[in-house]
Amino acid sequence: MTKKITPGDLKNMLHDGCELALLDVREDGQFGEAHLLYANPCAYSHLEARVGQRVPRKSTRTVLIDENDGIAEKAAARLIKLGFNDVSILNGGVQGWADAGYVIFKGVNVPCKAFGEVVEHQANTPRIPPEDLVSMEKNGEKYVILDGRTPAEYERMNIPGGISVPNGELVYRVHDFAPDAETTIVVNCAGRTRSIIGAQTLINAGLPNKIVALKGGTMGWTLSGLELENGATRRYGDLSDAARIIAVERAARIQERMAIKTVTIETVNSWQADDKQSLFLLDVRSAEEYADGHMPGSMHAPGGQLVQAIDQWVAVLGARIVLLDDHNNVRAIMTAHWLKQMGWDVSVLDGGVEAHASETGNIKPEVLGIDRLAFPTVTAKELAKSLEDDSAIAVDTDVSWLYRKECLPNSLWGNRARVKELAAKLPKGKQVVLYSEHETRAWLLAIDLAEIITEPIAILRGGRENWRAEGRPLEVSPNSPRDAEQLDFLFFVHDRHDGNEQAMRDYLDWEEGLPAQIEEDGDARYQVFTP
Repeated sequence: MTKKITPGDLKNMLHDGCELALLDVREDGQFGEAHLLYANPCAYSHLEARVGQRVPRKSTRTVLIDENDGIAEKAAARLIKLGFNDVSILNGGVQGWADAGYVIFKGVNVPCKAFGEVVEHQANTPRIPPEDLVSMEKNGEKYVILDGRTPAEYERMNIPGGISVPNGELVYRVHDFAPDAETTIVVNCAGRTRSIIGAQTLINAGLPNKIVALKGGTMGWTLSGLELENGATRRYGDLSDAARIIAVERAARIQERMAIKTVTIETVNSWQADDKQSLFLLDVRSAEEYADGHMPGSMHAPGGQLVQAIDQWVAVLGARIVLLDDHNNVRAIMTAHWLKQMGWDVSVLDGGVEAHASETGNIKPEVLGIDRLAFPTVTAKELAKSLEDDSAIAVDTDVSWLYRKECLPNSLWGNRARVKELAAKLPKGKQVVLYSEHETRAWLLAIDLAEIITEPIAILRGGRENWRAEGRPLEVSPNSPRDAEQLDFLFFVHDRHDGNEQAMRDYLDWEEGLPAQIEEDGDARYQVFTP
């Protein structure tokens, strides 16, 4: 039996200064509706695909959280089998934490989003409503709109005339877009966080320009009755020498003022060999630069996104973080200056990563234990024949919204966290062929399903991706699974991107309400720097 701890025990652990991985093993939709501040989303349905990257040291003190429904016990058994040796379960799950009088948070990336709100409050980050930006254009004022989100988000929708410059690149690139002090710089995102952090990044860096965040971002623009642009491809290009020189000077001043640590490659090597403290090597450059050459053992984590959503890479409170950049280290320093304020132990690699970048390509996170599984696989052609002669049933194990959008004919949908319910639906005497977009989730669900049924289980080789590539038929399932069954889907986040204006208002109100929750909770490790 895995040991259980009380909410009071966990509250003490959050403040004892030792490393802690707090893993919420419920499905992503459940997590988004209610969770602890520093809980990291590691849903049981794909636990082995996330935990190796986010908790790289298997002796890390690890606490699992669920709905008090037995999923944490299943997750603990898997982790222990994979070699994790300090695993506990929060007694009573999320509800037990709430019943003890502690704060529960809604949403995703909450530690980062709440930090952005706290920054705005404490630094009084300037902001303007969309109507003021429209007036600036009408009056012929000199301004530039820089979109601090990812290029993919920007291309989907953006403020008309805006340019894609992700937050991590802002200080590096801004001089090329605003070379004189008379140009007002407007930073936007979809909502609030990256607008605030982007604008305050430039202010902290000491730019002489007027710098403002666009209030409400693209959602605020829409709610003001204004039209967004779709499919734009404007983005930063080659860095000019002038921009580089100025950016290096600005970053150096920030590094000195905030005492941002640099470490040598020898120190990094020694930390990699240290089995007492976790280490994360995070490469903050662009995806293209990372693919062209990166340090072995490092993960690509563009600086702007790392500040926005560090829990996508790191689940270990108290771990060491080393940021990797080119030799100028501008992006690393500016990212580090935010992570330090968020309470992380962060350093920058001295001299940059280029001399140590011996690997190329994009590295996929390791799926722990998947190489030990021995289920047979079938080709798309073989499955098609088995479905035709009714000797097999196909089961989609992917996220529920993908199944609604695109699934194999007459297939069922199943989730690893509710594998017993899936087993009850399966016909007797047929081969069960599991599939997902690629293969990972199918392999992981097979582990649990094999403990329940006696029918033969196989994995569709190449997953739905290969089935589609071969031109085989796919169906839609708009009403199945039912909304109530979609444990992995967070309607709260999705609806704001689906044109629902009330959902946009609710989301922006939620973000603005986070500082009050942070103050009540008392676990945040923020120390905001003001220039």
